[in-house]
Amino acid sequence: MKGAASRWLSRKLHSERPVTAVPRPVFWLLGGALLLQLTWHGIQPPPMAQARDLPRPPSEAVLRVAALGDPVALGRGLMLWLQVFDNQPGVSIPFVLLNYDYVATWLERILDLDPRSQYPLLAAARLYGEVPDPGRQRRMMDFVYRKFMEDPNHRWRWLAHAAIVAKHRLKDPALALKFARAIADNTDADRVPPWARQMHIFLLEDAGELEAARTLIGGLLASGEIRDPHEIRFLQERLEALERRDGSREAATGRPSEGETQ
Repeated sequence: MKGAASRWLSRKLHSERPVTAVPRPVFWLLGGALLLQLTWHGIQPPPMAQARDLPRPPSEAVLRVAALGDPVALGRGLMLWLQVFDNQPGVSIPFVLLNYDYVATWLERILDLDPRSQYPLLAAARLYGEVPDPGRQRRMMDFVYRKFMEDPNHRWRWLAHAAIVAKHRLKDPALALKFARAIADNTDADRVPPWARQMHIFLLEDAGELEAARTLIGGLLASGEIRDPHEIRFLQERLEALERRDGSREAATGRPSEGETQ
């Protein structure tokens, strides 16, 4: 049996065609194909990373279903995803190139999932709101203003920042005054510090509307709404300073102040 197997293997080996029996043109054809493939790969440009556009946000109802009963965790996860969306594999996207309508809607969805979170408002005011594009800055400041109105005592910090952005970066004192007045009119004195509730007074002073600022402070003192003695003293000192400025202006121009002409 062993001898028969050996004879079969010997016949099989002798029946195979040697390499030298392969026609030479076949070798040239295979070598040319290999060379062509190497050349083709060598002249191709290196792969380029392609930036993905920010997707359209889903509805709040869809996100709540996806949250599986834990909307806060989903909100935090989405915030982290949105924050790093500009850093994609092999490419970095400037914030100014993002679709800010989508950015604002994503931030709104995240805030709906986690209403107590300050992160979406911080990102709007300090991250996406600091791009060198007035239109996009206004879009973010408007978002902060709208969401502030839903929970003023909890979100006033970001509207105060929006007022500063409006005044110093957007050069829009009217918008800054609108934000500052919203803080004064919609927050509680025991929940928000005096400097934030009185921003509109300083903005009026900066705009040269001394009489309006003086009238406003006098009205606050007379209304009895201010009960904190430190805040009352502060307002009294501001009122006295404004009256001194008004008196100095009258002496310099020789004309009565605006309040005395009425």
